[in-house]
Amino acid sequence: MKIQLYVLRTVGTRVLGAALILFSILQILDLLEVTTDILDRGLGTAGVLYYAALRSPRLIEQVAPIATLAGGLFAFSQLARESAIIAMRATGISAYRIVGMALPVALLVMAVDFGCAQLIAPRTDPVLADWWQATTPVADRKVPGPRSFRAGDDLVIAGGASADGGVLKAVKVYRRDKVGRLVERIEAPSATYARASGWTLVNPVIVRFNGEQVNVTPAARMGWPSPLHRQDVQALFADSPVPTAATARRALLSGGGDRPSSFYETRLLAAFAGPFASLVMLLLSAPVALANFRSGQGAVLLTAGLAAGLVFLVVNGLLSALGEGGSLSPALAVWGGPTIFAALAIYALVVLEG
Repeated sequence: MKIQLYVLRTVGTRVLGAALILFSILQILDLLEVTTDILDRGLGTAGVLYYAALRSPRLIEQVAPIATLAGGLFAFSQLARESAIIAMRATGISAYRIVGMALPVALLVMAVDFGCAQLIAPRTDPVLADWWQATTPVADRKVPGPRSFRAGDDLVIAGGASADGGVLKAVKVYRRDKVGRLVERIEAPSATYARASGWTLVNPVIVRFNGEQVNVTPAARMGWPSPLHRQDVQALFADSPVPTAATARRALLSGGGDRPSSFYETRLLAAFAGPFASLVMLLLSAPVALANFRSGQGAVLLTAGLAAGLVFLVVNGLLSALGEGGSLSPALAVWGGPTIFAALAIYALVVLEG
């Protein structure tokens, strides 16, 4: 039990230290770009801290895998240099069991990564975007252009949306028959969302096409049965939308979407596969524990582990991009990288153990 706690404490403290250093670097670089703008708006130090707090979940999501790799390399190399690995193996503890002792650290990082990416960041991103837009000088504000997207069987063009996603402006809804011919067009100055009644079009003008006949019918209000959610509207009108598992799933179930289905399928799978990058990073750092630093093998394995981790991030991003574009199966695009690099790390561990 004491050996397990020792390994766990050694790996955990190194991963935490690496995470704090990397997070601080990313936070400083991010603030260097926006601090001048924040101060020019008269928001002061409180504005800088508010911005940093809202940006933190996304930065933690970026840092998690690299911190696990760096912390694992430092921890296992220290255990190897101190001959702690030799002592543990002399008592009958295998290298696989040593890696298993450090596994809770990777699982904790995975949980934090998933929580930040899927639970916290989707709530802080709209708040940050709304705050940033509200504090921007009127002369510098950029009016977002219209967005076109699918909402169930309807094709929709909206000129704008409120910050909470509950109001759409300058709405045009196009409906087609089963063979793709336009049968109805609805134009409304706005559409409002209520949890109980769903979407309501305000002052709509309904234009129905029946062969060569065109019937125009104005109305005061009109219910719009649509699977569109307020969160979908926020994601569609965001400057750089990052679909979560929930929004990607709704898009696939006829919710609001402006990308091909392959994009949302890949994003949905990536939401659950993404945290496994930290586990892969721990496995890539594990072979260093069996290195002989006196013969120079340690430096080679350290370099190889770091290079493998960076290559894994590049390959994983490339495969995900191919999956989002429809050039590769979403399952292969999301799970291919982690599976291949985890297998390579286990193979290296087996060879060194043997």
